[in-house]
Amino acid sequence: MLAKACGKADPVTLQDRLGSGRFAVTAELSPPRGAGAAAMTELAGVLRDWVDAVNVTDNQGSNVRMASWAGSVAVAAAGLEPIMQMTCRDRNRIALQSDLLGATALGVRNVLVMTGDHPSNGDHPTAKPVFDLNSFELLEAVRAMRDDGLLLSGRRLDPAPDCFLGAVENPFSAPGTHPAARLGQKVAAGAQFVQTQFVFDVPAFAGWMEQVREFGLHEQCHILAGVGVIRTQGALDFIADKLPGVDVPPEVYQRLHAAADIAAESVTLAAETIRQLREIPGVAGVHVLAAGHERAIPDLLAGAGLAELSHGR
Repeated sequence: MLAKACGKADPVTLQDRLGSGRFAVTAELSPPRGAGAAAMTELAGVLRDWVDAVNVTDNQGSNVRMASWAGSVAVAAAGLEPIMQMTCRDRNRIALQSDLLGATALGVRNVLVMTGDHPSNGDHPTAKPVFDLNSFELLEAVRAMRDDGLLLSGRRLDPAPDCFLGAVENPFSAPGTHPAARLGQKVAAGAQFVQTQFVFDVPAFAGWMEQVREFGLHEQCHILAGVGVIRTQGALDFIADKLPGVDVPPEVYQRLHAAADIAAESVTLAAETIRQLREIPGVAGVHVLAAGHERAIPDLLAGAGLAELSHGR
């Protein structure tokens, strides 16, 4: 329905591109803190010819914004395929299942499931968290809705939702000798694609991918490596010191810290990182995290050797 509304016949979807084995690129947009979507849809137009799909965040950082399903519909109307994020933080299982049915009925197919930040981190710190389901349980619930046509209550759906199901993963936070085991659990729960946390330490990520390949998980789930753009020294310090599970090697920190323009140097670094990630077997694509600096994404991707979609990749 959304593709027809955008004037496109039989568009190549994110699932199509990943299924074909072509290198995919996703990015991220935050819905507005307001009741108008013009700024977000304008950015969607900037990214439309460069990325395959864009995440529409779900009250990112526990801060109130336009609902992810509504932002997803707006992004699709701008001609860019949305990936609707769904967090477990704010809604119980009734609301989560209801939102999924509504979004898919409006043509939103890509769904990315995540736990969500605690409300204490956001702009309503006294809000009561829900967390009725965790991310694994929500993955399983959505898979059952799609594949079995069943709600968690056991009642039957008609029709069942059609969706491409994703999750998030942090390659650097899993303890023990089998750090890819957590990814295996998400794949077993229903994840068809995964976007990872920031990758600054490419050799360490390559080691994780080696284990992913040993388990055969790259054949069961499409891995999109997270690549970030850092705009300020404060953001660099936060990511290096306070963001759980993210490893910023000393040489990377010093390179960005010494730069006259951190944002510009970060774009150059991200392009270099993408070139390295493309050489790692099993990496299906990248997820570009550039909050507040989305207009730099086309130059970043061009620098990484990734052409506009109209020219193919």
